[in-house]
Amino acid sequence: MFKTILVPVDLGEVEAARPAIDKAVELARTAGSTVRLIYVRAIVPVTYMEFMPPAFDDAQQGEAETKLAELAAGVGLPPEQVSAVVRLGSVYNEVLDEAEKTGADLIVIGSHRPTMATYLLGSNAATIVRHAGCSVLVVRT
Repeated sequence: MFKTILVPVDLGEVEAARPAIDKAVELARTAGSTVRLIYVRAIVPVTYMEFMPPAFDDAQQGEAETKLAELAAGVGLPPEQVSAVVRLGSVYNEVLDEAEKTGADLIVIGSHRPTMATYLLGSNAATIVRHAGCSVLVVRT
């Protein structure tokens, strides 16, 4: 079965990621897998950086790490089966890189119901599905 399951999470829409987290936890319980949550922070455009306080980036990183750690602690798996990481960059690049780096053999990603704007999947989910070197399970909300 799967040994390492990676779950991308948007901390701004945790409830949208909940079905994917729940499915990953269910699979992890069945197979004794580890679950790794990942949140990718967006890069602030350089033109805005001069208006940000000096500690802005560190504060944003710390806040995201705290929120993600709280989420990881509440998934219902033993602490040794859950980890979390906050990365900076574009969502799909960072998720795919983290999957490769950790040897993830499954990515469980949530996706909203399609609309005309997203057609089948959101752009991040679609890119992850197309380019992942491992299996990807898309869980609809």
